Amino acid sequence: MTILTPTLPAEAGAEDDIKRIAYSKVFWRIVPFLMLCYVVAYLDRVNVGFAKLQMSTDLAFSETVYGLGAGIFFIGYFLFEVPSNVILHKVGARVWIARIMITWGLISAGFMFTASAPMFYLLRFLLGVAEAGFYPASSSSSPIGTPRTAAPRSSRYSCPRSPSPGFSAIRFPAGSWIRSMAATVLLAGSGCS
Repeated sequence: MTILTPTLPAEAGAEDDIKRIAYSKVFWRIVPFLMLCYVVAYLDRVNVGFAKLQMSTDLAFSETVYGLGAGIFFIGYFLFEVPSNVILHKVGARVWIARIMITWGLISAGFMFTASAPMFYLLRFLLGVAEAGFYPASSSSSPIGTPRTAAPRSSRYSCPRSPSPGFSAIRFPAGSWIRSMAATVLLAGSGCS
């Protein structure tokens, strides 16, 4: 038999303060790390464009080889997104994000040994496979365990915002405006606004 004791207003306020402090500590421990990971993911995706300058001359890659290699990344990402999410729910976000970051880093480091087009294709595909599931894993770990009042704050700061519309605004103002409006509409419906 359980005896319920009523809580006094002072006790309830103290409990709310403890919860607020705990959520704040969790927020400041997880969200900055996730934001850093999003920046690294973005830099990793655009890095192949910078590497193209050297690969074209040093490895004699044609535009076709480069274009196919850049696109193969998304094939691996697409094919392994769902299996990655299934595993995410079985092992948990903490373990899965660690796996993603470690394999992602190892494969990225493997690019320094690229000597041929097939090796470039293989590494780009494996990079897509390794990175698949990163966004769902990181976004699912952010609002879980937070109360309904804190979840929107947590999601707002952990949802990735691509800086590419800002960069393209210099060259294509109308395209940037259209992309930002579409992103606003899509993010408003997903709870990430």
